[in-house]
Amino acid sequence: MAKRAEKGRQKIEMKLIECEKARVVACSKRKKALLEYAEKLSTRTGAEVGVMLFTTGGKPCSYASTSIDEIADKFFKVKLEDRQCNLDEGKSDLFEVFEELQKETQALEAR
Repeated sequence: MAKRAEKGRQKIEMKLIECEKARVVACSKRKKALLEYAEKLSTRTGAEVGVMLFTTGGKPCSYASTSIDEIADKFFKVKLEDRQCNLDEGKSDLFEVFEELQKETQALEAR
């Protein structure tokens, strides 16, 4: 007896969903899953987790294991200390940081 080939889970090509209604529904479902995963990660590992996103409608949404402000402050403090350490060693990554921000901005505008 021939075994029937099943599709099962397939890899989804990452591209912009053209239909706006479908895009909003996908965003809503994926947002819910992302926030659930962030909560699980925080609970299971004890890590400080913070997720911030803006929906396609421009509505802000976030999850934080403690406080999003505390997590953001801690993140920026560590980044600032890394930059200061690099400057003390004679390395200047100011242009690299600027290029990263520029790439992030372009990626957000492309959406």
